[in-house]
Amino acid sequence: MDKNPHPPIEDDSSSSSSGTSRRGFLTQVAVAGAGLTLTPLLTGAKEILPGAPPGPAQTSTVTLTVNGQKHTLNMDERTSLLDALRENLAMPGTKKGCDHGQCGACTVLVNGRRINSCLTFAVMHQGDEITTIEGLAKGDELHPMQAAFLKHDAFQCGYCTPGQICSAVGLINEGHARTDADIHELMSGNICRCGAYQNIVAAIKEVKNV
Repeated sequence: MDKNPHPPIEDDSSSSSSGTSRRGFLTQVAVAGAGLTLTPLLTGAKEILPGAPPGPAQTSTVTLTVNGQKHTLNMDERTSLLDALRENLAMPGTKKGCDHGQCGACTVLVNGRRINSCLTFAVMHQGDEITTIEGLAKGDELHPMQAAFLKHDAFQCGYCTPGQICSAVGLINEGHARTDADIHELMSGNICRCGAYQNIVAAIKEVKNV
């Protein structure tokens, strides 16, 4: 009588008659499946990996009307209006702050309305009337808002001041500010790290009430 009724357990690692173990077979299947999954990912890795070089630039010819003068430029279609003003047209009065539309330092007027020039492409503004801080004064005569900012000492370091002034002019054009609280709210997109907010409000109120 067989004293061991249970047959011995076959070792998965032992070779079968065909020369392939069960473990080896499963490993081959797993590797093959991973290869099929990774192939398309690796093929497109150049496009999705951080730091991959951008594709070739697409250039366009655009005519921008800035402060009453027309400028025809050939530029990368991805150029922001802010960079076009500063780099292509040598108008550094419009400041680059956060470059993410959060600080308001780059505010300009487009068709009389204030916008963050870092958040829009230059090629989108052909035919528009663009006004920067350089275009507010008439020769040696300051714009009333510029004069009010000087009178009320509505700046300290001055970096945000061009955007503050352009935004304030746009605010007056919109006609919505009736109280100090309105001015605070409607100017909240323009950040002054020096904290000259009360003086800025005073300057805007003076121009608004003229």
